[in-house]
Amino acid sequence: MELAIHTEHLTKFYSRRLIAVNDLNLDVPKGAVFGLLGPNGAGKTTTLRLLLGLQRPSAGRAEVFGRTCGANAVGVRRMIGYLPTNPRLPGHLRPVEYLDLLGQFCGMSSQARKPRLASLLRAVGLLGATSQRIRTFSTGMCTRLGIAASLVGDPPLLIWDEPTAGLDPSARRFTLDLIRELAPSRTIVVSSHILSDIDQVCSHVGVMHEGRMIFCGSITEMKRRLRRDSFSLEFECHTAAIEDLARKVAEINAVDSQSVSGDTLTVRLTSGQSRAATLIEILKLAEAAQLKLQTIRPGRNETEDVYLQLLQEDEAHGFHRFDRKPNGTVETVPGDPAV
Repeated sequence: MELAIHTEHLTKFYSRRLIAVNDLNLDVPKGAVFGLLGPNGAGKTTTLRLLLGLQRPSAGRAEVFGRTCGANAVGVRRMIGYLPTNPRLPGHLRPVEYLDLLGQFCGMSSQARKPRLASLLRAVGLLGATSQRIRTFSTGMCTRLGIAASLVGDPPLLIWDEPTAGLDPSARRFTLDLIRELAPSRTIVVSSHILSDIDQVCSHVGVMHEGRMIFCGSITEMKRRLRRDSFSLEFECHTAAIEDLARKVAEINAVDSQSVSGDTLTVRLTSGQSRAATLIEILKLAEAAQLKLQTIRPGRNETEDVYLQLLQEDEAHGFHRFDRKPNGTVETVPGDPAV
């Protein structure tokens, strides 16, 4: 398997007291859309900065397409298109002027730049705003321009840090659709704490907690770790009838728990039980009670469930985590000197 990103024991300390990235081992396959998940302060942004060479590691190493990352690795940076969270752009410039300047930095000729910039502005929906100063742009427009900026040099690797942060539903949908369009021809790393975004666009995922990678693999593999399965049944009847059904469902051996909310019965199964067989048994009970079924839905959000489960499991290891993850405070402090 060819790797776009590979890290070994990557570690970052700040001021000899804050551990932002802790012995991180990460493999991102070439061509993957990789979601980097984790709560605030988990070390996601620091990890991305280490890959970009914007910060130096305290220990370990990182590679992009087999080339070592670092402050002087100009060749590595040319292979990466970076979108920071809420990008700060030069407000006095117009979009074409800004992208043209980036094109010059990439060593592109004038004849090559102009058609590419026009194509990028069209792709991100900013052709109608070419006469505006960037300082007049909304958050969504700045994100779109930041996306175009990350694509100027046509890099094989895109690293986007919280690309949907602060966006309205329309701009968020546009960004996710763009990731899908770009995915076949590039490797894309998307850092986010919005689980539904990761679930929609990513093929692989890594979960960070307190600077450590506690899971790394495909979305499918991640969901297989879910301890319990669940589904919901919505009926055309009053709550009392559904509560009576819930009491009968509770007697089924495969059912771990059940709850009623309005016209909906939610059922959780014990580990390893067959969803199909249990569902058939519940439907027979509902038919016997002459309840009219409207819809059957899977659990509320499998990605959210397994994400929370991974964090809880990592916390539950307590002191026994010391051989896997030294206990430390995880923070991102860009201005602090490296150890």
